[in-house]
Amino acid sequence: MFDRKKLEAEIRDLIVRSCLGISDDVKGLMEKALARETNAGARSMMQSMLDNLNIAKKERKPVCQSPGYPTVYVSFGDKSLPGDFKSLFGRHLVQATNEGLMRPSIVHPLTRKNPGDNSGEGVPNYEIDYVPEQEYLEMIISSKGCGAELGNLMKIMTTVTLGDNYSGLKRTILETMVEAGGKPCPPVGVGIGIGGQMDVACKLSRKAVSVRRWDDENPDPLYGSLERELLEQINSLGLGAAGTGGDTYALAVKILGASTHTAIAPIAVNFHCWVARRAGVRLYLDGRREIIF
Repeated sequence: MFDRKKLEAEIRDLIVRSCLGISDDVKGLMEKALARETNAGARSMMQSMLDNLNIAKKERKPVCQSPGYPTVYVSFGDKSLPGDFKSLFGRHLVQATNEGLMRPSIVHPLTRKNPGDNSGEGVPNYEIDYVPEQEYLEMIISSKGCGAELGNLMKIMTTVTLGDNYSGLKRTILETMVEAGGKPCPPVGVGIGIGGQMDVACKLSRKAVSVRRWDDENPDPLYGSLERELLEQINSLGLGAAGTGGDTYALAVKILGASTHTAIAPIAVNFHCWVARRAGVRLYLDGRREIIF
């Protein structure tokens, strides 16, 4: 069990870091995209985005006016029990909001009543994984912009509609990009969940762009090949930064999969805007501390 004061300090640090910048992997991909961009308008857009990151850090201001919707990914083992992390994350999200690091944007789903401090039922969302042999506590907070949610897709496909060489799957994803256009604030990360049932595919699509590095390689050869092919095809559409044209609409395509029933092939497509507000840490019982994002 970790010391409560130490755990609270780490959670506070995660939340603050996630408000004031984007993860280094995504920033690196943005810089590479800017360097190869041939469209003048898109170059201007991406340069402004990168300039904004520097200003936010210097002025200690939120990198985006929207706080996004926070999900916390926690994994632990028998020797790395975290203690009461849920109350700590909730409390420090409220505190960060009161300090001006996040705009209060969380509301009741029907009445739209806003408590004014980003608190509410089910906020933040938690995805908790128990790994018996794991000797560290891992915590990642990811706040995904909700304008990006407007382009998302969930669809129950079948073996037939997946198509030969997954042509139906690829067409569905490309059509989703075109329909989304500039709504998800591109350049984007595209998370794709495949398998399980509806809920599983959706969770996998969110996790793919929240927990994985956007510059990593998928260890599954099939998914890795699909990621590379889809990234190239998406960017060949010419949608570009902010959806106004250019060479880079997607910075990354990330796929996670799960086994499913023979009757179905659920897929979910999840957009993540370029503002990848996430921070992660691994804590060891011997005092070691490893920054993930």
